[in-house]
Amino acid sequence: MGIVLASGSPRRLELLKMIGIRDFAVIPDTSEETLPPGLTPEQTVCNIALAKALNVSRLCGADDVIIAADTLVYLDGEPISKPEDAQDAASILRRLSNRRHDVYTGVVIKKGDTHETGVEATSVFFREITDDEIAAYIETGEPMDKAGAYAAQGRAAVFVERIEGDFFNVMGLPLCRLHTMLKEHYAL
Repeated sequence: MGIVLASGSPRRLELLKMIGIRDFAVIPDTSEETLPPGLTPEQTVCNIALAKALNVSRLCGADDVIIAADTLVYLDGEPISKPEDAQDAASILRRLSNRRHDVYTGVVIKKGDTHETGVEATSVFFREITDDEIAAYIETGEPMDKAGAYAAQGRAAVFVERIEGDFFNVMGLPLCRLHTMLKEHYAL
């Protein structure tokens, strides 16, 4: 049995290593990601994570354990994706300034014809961010490939007043939930 991470995210790769999973392959899902309409945030991230797992499973053996995840940021019930450009990143960060938003991650573990799904929600509270701080942050390039246009574990840490829930969920992989799922279902 091999373990496969269905993600090209360097953060997810490091997080898997952090919980002691060292021997795994990385096969990112390269299909186009779309947000299914009419679903709750929890259903959306789980559906997208499952689609990733199913796509990557076509490239794997039947005994491989595939770990897939999808993380989305929601503000006032609306999803906030990765920014399209610097102007979009600035707009997103202004909207998050001095507000609470929620980060949802769907996790799927698939082996053969079976899969387990879990979801984690974390609330993040930003302090007020000035336009100069936003501009300086965007200059670093850090927000450009992140849901919500920020990395809580990076330079945006100074924007975060507090977090309610799993910090690692905000980074893209809820470690406690993932570890529990692996332990319960796959004896890892």
